[in-house]
Amino acid sequence: MRASAMAAIHKRAFARQRPWTKTEFQVLLGQTSIRQASRKGGFGLLRLLPGEAEILTLAVQPEARRQGLGRLLVQELIAQATGAERVFLEVAESNQAARALYAGCGFEEIGRRPRYYAYPDGGAEDALVMQLVRQKTRPTQNPPQ
Repeated sequence: MRASAMAAIHKRAFARQRPWTKTEFQVLLGQTSIRQASRKGGFGLLRLLPGEAEILTLAVQPEARRQGLGRLLVQELIAQATGAERVFLEVAESNQAARALYAGCGFEEIGRRPRYYAYPDGGAEDALVMQLVRQKTRPTQNPPQ
């Protein structure tokens, strides 16, 4: 998905927050550590780091919500987190739908960032830090003969 489409979806998905700009998305998409999952109506971005990954944003247009798109995008991002033992994200405390989505995908709350989200009206809201611990795959061993 192109940066301009991401900016348009992000603006619709996050009406209360300052949406990310086309330029901000272009900068992110130019980084080799960034992975994306996108479908009509939504997208997500993931940053790969040594041993871990972070979901930077997940945006679904209002009319595309509650149809499984968010879950599909999260699952695709997790699948792209190759080499990461843990995947992190932040979510607004009041965003009950997103919190339920992430919990349903295996994320657990591990912390809080006070007043992390600053709103144009001067308000602020805490972010909940969530983590998914990925199962390490062990090589299968042949049973003794």
